[in-house]
Amino acid sequence: MSESKKMAGGMTPANRAVLIAAALLLIAAVGYAIWRDSADSAPQKPAEAATSPDDQLAALEARTRTEPNSAEAWMQLGAARFDMGEFAGAVAAYEKATALSSDSAGLWSALGEARVMASERDPMPAAALAAFNKAIALDAKDPRARYFLAVKKDIGGDHKGAIEDWFALLADTPQGAPWEADLRRTIEQVGAIHKIDVATRLQNTRARALTPDEMPVAARAIPGPTRADMEAASQLPKGQQDAMIEGMVSGLEAKLKANPKDVDRWIMLMRSRMTLGETAKAAQALKDGIAANPAAAGRLKAQGQLLGVPGA
Repeated sequence: MSESKKMAGGMTPANRAVLIAAALLLIAAVGYAIWRDSADSAPQKPAEAATSPDDQLAALEARTRTEPNSAEAWMQLGAARFDMGEFAGAVAAYEKATALSSDSAGLWSALGEARVMASERDPMPAAALAAFNKAIALDAKDPRARYFLAVKKDIGGDHKGAIEDWFALLADTPQGAPWEADLRRTIEQVGAIHKIDVATRLQNTRARALTPDEMPVAARAIPGPTRADMEAASQLPKGQQDAMIEGMVSGLEAKLKANPKDVDRWIMLMRSRMTLGETAKAAQALKDGIAANPAAAGRLKAQGQLLGVPGA
């Protein structure tokens, strides 16, 4: 199919690429997987070193076999498959998760996104739209569902309506949320494509103030490995990269074993896992942090949402 030929629903492949790229950034946010850059040429790692993405995926698949009735196990598998571009596999896993936990808006919107990405031709399959509508029925504020329902409007030709919905989502976006810049970019790009002036309004629209549970923003006030740290590590030889990254994360995990009541360090661990692109491990850190600190569940979930942790 040529680039200029319209796809189903009236959206060109070029426009679809713009919207889906932004959607991926909206959810994945700050994934920066150093270990992926040279996985094929990396030397054999010791047994205690970080496992490869394929090994992590195999472990998650094994967990669903031993815990077939665990919605969380299927959710983590879906997130891992999605991260690896296995969208059909992600759909299958998320369908299992929603069947086991049908009251989770986040699971339904994750399923909808996976169905969009798994679709070869239709930019908004009916099954994806049904999942997004289910998510909105459960939680009218679900950002992923709101984003994609605005995409649906844009596909249908209601470009101004889509932009209005994205502006509403932007106004409800927490300050510092990792998807804020990409949401702004989507509004700007769609406005430019359809000759809709959004510049002044973008300049004047601010993300909402943070709630107490969302402070500090994605743990930025807590010392720990940051994306800059990871980027600095990428300039080192491969062996030193591994040692630096593993040392950071292993140090966090060791401190949490000694003191699992340290909520800030659980947030740091989630952030580190998300920075490395290890979304399933980030989700496990969220689960473990809540189990160790049930009174802080609200804060941990709020920080997880800001970081884009699956299931937060």
